[in-house]
This record gives sequence, structure tokens and C-alpha cells, in this order.
Amino acid sequence: MNEAVLVIEDEPKIARLLELELQYEGYQVGKAGSGIEGLEKVAEGQWDLILLDVMLPGLSGIEVLRRVRAKDATIPIIMLTAKDSVEDKVSGLDLGANDYITKPFQIEELLARVRAALRLSAVASVASSSTSNAGNDSSGHKDESEAGWLTAAGLKLNEGTREISRDGVPIELTPREFDLLVYLLQNQRQVLSRDQIVQAVWGYDYYGDTNVVDVYIRYVRKKVDNGFTPPLIHTVRGVGYVLKEQL
Repeated sequence: MNEAVLVIEDEPKIARLLELELQYEGYQVGKAGSGIEGLEKVAEGQWDLILLDVMLPGLSGIEVLRRVRAKDATIPIIMLTAKDSVEDKVSGLDLGANDYITKPFQIEELLARVRAALRLSAVASVASSSTSNAGNDSSGHKDESEAGWLTAAGLKLNEGTREISRDGVPIELTPREFDLLVYLLQNQRQVLSRDQIVQAVWGYDYYGDTNVVDVYIRYVRKKVDNGFTPPLIHTVRGVGYVLKEQL
């Protein structure tokens, strides 16, 4: 195991604990005590994962996340936060964090999340490479047959180009919202539980609260249903959600 982990944490005791535990597990570890220093470390090194505290001096963890994601959409980032509300956690996930863990945390849980994030990152990298190779013919041209549309009541989504519209009106979604809508469209008329949605959209190794599904459903519903008829995303009380033209 030679993965390199960057810890951006301003509390020296926590940073040192994380450093020792990660090194014991075989990771290479770098540390930064502020948001600005963290961005400098990100730019200087090749990191496989970032542990990022939300509350940082000078530049918040959320702003660090935003700036990192503007340049690198793939590196796994796990947020460390003392905040306990779903909305605060969702804001980080919505900006591109892969996971979060609330302080105080058990080191075993954090290490499990690190392993899960690295594992998913490796799988995504292999899948991306395979898709890229499959999507090109021997002359290097993309196979247009790979592109496909998912549709429902005027809603159109293209997985290849990531175009989304309803009744001809373009719709913009965040990456996580896009993945959620894809899953709903792929399973039209099927009632999906929160656990099913979490596993499909956030991954089988996601340890967070399934309430995050409710928040993202609200986000997506506002963009694809508000102002359009008929409504497509329906709540099935006590079970989960379903995408269909009529409940």
C-alpha cells in the first residue's frame, strides 16, 4: 500500500493522530494546518485522497473543496466536520465531496471510509479507461451508438453528453443530482427505497445517513418537476420514491 493521503486539519492533536494511524496502515501522509496551506500542498503533490476539515482558518474547507474540484474532479475527498445537520453535510457532498465523517469519530470508522473511497476511486478509474477504449473504433472515432437517451413525459437525459431538458427547456444538475436522476429514469415505475438509492448513487461503501436521499430528491424534483406537468418524482410514504407519469 503506497497511497498518499493529505490531511488538511488545523487541530494539531487530531492531525497528528490521523498522521500516525494512517502511517501505521501503510499510507504516505502529508499535512496542512490551514486552507491556504492545504491548497498549496494539493498543487505540489500527487495525492490519492484528501481528508479535509470543514472549519479551517483563513480559507474554509468548503472553499478549499470548491477550488480543488474546479481543477480535479476525481480525487477522493472526505470531509471532517463537527457540524451535525444534514443540510451542512449535503452542502459538502453537493460541491463534490465523496464522503463525510462527523467529529468525534472512531478511527476505525474513518480508516474504513478511507479504504472504501480509495477502492471506489480505483474501480472508477478502471471503468473510465474501459469505457474510453470501448467508445473508440480502430480509427480513433467515437462509437456514436454508445450514446443513448432516457426519457419520460417530455424529460430527456443523455448519459453520454449529459444534456438534460424537459419540454425543450434545458436543465442543469450537479453531478450527484445527475446520477440520481439517471437511476430514477433507469428504474421508471419501480418504487425504490432510500437504501437502494444510496447504494446505487453514493456507492455500496457509503456510510452516511440515508436522509441525504430526501434532500437530493427535493433538489432534483424542484428542477425537473416545478413548472412542468405531469409531476414525475413521487414519494411513496414509508418506502421511498418512484419516477412515473402518474402515481
